Amino acid sequence: MSEAKVAIITGASSGIGRATAIALSKAGWSIVLFARRLDQLRETQGQCEDPSRCLCFEGDVSNESSVQELFRYTISKLGRLDLLFNNAGISAPAIPTEELSLELFQRVTNVNLVGTFLCTREAVKIFKNQTPTGGRIVNNGSIAAYAPRPHALPYTATKHAITGLTKSVALDGRAFNISCTQIDIGNATTPMAAGQMQGVLQPDGRIAAEATFDPRHVADAVVHIASLPLDVTVLNFTIMATGMPYVGRG
Repeated sequence: MSEAKVAIITGASSGIGRATAIALSKAGWSIVLFARRLDQLRETQGQCEDPSRCLCFEGDVSNESSVQELFRYTISKLGRLDLLFNNAGISAPAIPTEELSLELFQRVTNVNLVGTFLCTREAVKIFKNQTPTGGRIVNNGSIAAYAPRPHALPYTATKHAITGLTKSVALDGRAFNISCTQIDIGNATTPMAAGQMQGVLQPDGRIAAEATFDPRHVADAVVHIASLPLDVTVLNFTIMATGMPYVGRG
């Protein structure tokens, strides 16, 4: 059993997940890296401070049996769980509502919402039954949880739903020392957000480049939140590029 605190990071193969794995490893955590692409998980592992304390687990966050096996693996290898970072997520092309297919809507929902639910459920089971009880969940929300982009219904709907999930877990977990945070990120420089630097559709119809920022600042925020005692909860945390259009988007 590891003496270090233990974290699971979903979507750890790139972007914010990778940056957070590197930051947590530097802070002394043991980490299970979870995503669909094993080769990229190993790249993340190799960039961590102590790769021997970073385990790779290939799987699909939207698949119930895959998620259940992830949590069984974590306990079998590391003995407990202190942090779940629900980071895995996908977006969809900018498509008018009337042209959206059910398949595309469900694909985004399955990863962003169902996947977050499945991981949260398994984490809560562990948090309630381990000794000492408790643990922390950080959900990757979005600026879209408050201010949607044009033609982004699937992504926007799922991120609004994450807000409700976060509040419900914070309420239901209160008696069990389970803390839950939603971190809302605006335009971190990741593969998912690469298009923002070239130009993205604005509410007034223009295509405009938007300011971005280094995802290591998101990772540092997660490390800070994770370092707090469990009797302290950061319910919502917004971090974004100063120049991005959010307050008065357009």
